[in-house]
Amino acid sequence: MRDYLKVIFLGIPAVFFYNYFASFLRAVGNSLVPLIFLGLSAVLNIGLDLFFIIGLSRGVAGAAEATVISQYISGAGISAYALVSCPQLRALRRISRIRSQALREITSYSFLTCIQQSVMNLGILMVQGLVNSFGPTIMAAFAAAVKVDAFAYMPVQDFGNAFSTFISQNYGAKKEDRIQKGLKGAVVAAWSFSILVSCIVCIFARPLMGLFVKASEQLIILEGMRYLRIEGAFYCGIGCLFLLYGLYRALGKPGMSVVLTIISLGTRVALAYLLSSIPSIGVIGIWWSVPTGWFLADSVGLIYYLVRKKQLFS
Repeated sequence: MRDYLKVIFLGIPAVFFYNYFASFLRAVGNSLVPLIFLGLSAVLNIGLDLFFIIGLSRGVAGAAEATVISQYISGAGISAYALVSCPQLRALRRISRIRSQALREITSYSFLTCIQQSVMNLGILMVQGLVNSFGPTIMAAFAAAVKVDAFAYMPVQDFGNAFSTFISQNYGAKKEDRIQKGLKGAVVAAWSFSILVSCIVCIFARPLMGLFVKASEQLIILEGMRYLRIEGAFYCGIGCLFLLYGLYRALGKPGMSVVLTIISLGTRVALAYLLSSIPSIGVIGIWWSVPTGWFLADSVGLIYYLVRKKQLFS
């Protein structure tokens, strides 16, 4: 782990540059180029992994080196593209001073987003610790099922990011009618996708687990299937939550996204520890705590929106 982390942290500047210029391009309506550079980075990472690990026998450190190199190529590539194609960015060298108000605004949004991500990861770590207490079978089932889980609803998270960009552009342009149309379209798209993925995950839970677990490990597969069929049936809950995160960030209320994250993760952690301590429920209580947290946060976010709608758009 030390060997890996010593190298992988060197890629943080590259990640910053990629995200900075990718966010800028998406904000001006170009979401294709960031995707292309991300895809190139992923393909390059796989190729370099094989070269460093198999060809050069670099082991774990080689995997990290492959990742860092692909990150820097992606970050440098998208930076160069943005600077060449966007005159606004080339004008940065003529900036003589930084407006303190803009700096404070960006810093406040960034700080709250950092808090949100920290809360999410802290909650996940606490749940992971609880899962570990149930032994290696449950640990292995959870590790495999979470991989399927994250891959399944990752596109819905991107719905939320795209939705946030759309809302923020129209909010800045004072086009509330387009915001309302966007709200309806985003909800329909996110829910339709979530329901489709829920059906796929629930129906194909066994072969999906088989991607990560040997067929002979029946106990692990069965427990992973139970997790996927409980949580996977309610992806519409996390889909709605990602839209709410994007909405409140776009409307200049990132603090509300933090509140919803605390509600979602707080409920998940509290219920997981409470329900799993009941012998008749056990580990299944951890699985049910996840969608419960989603829907509680969704309810709070929707109620806040309906009650404060006029103030949010004023």
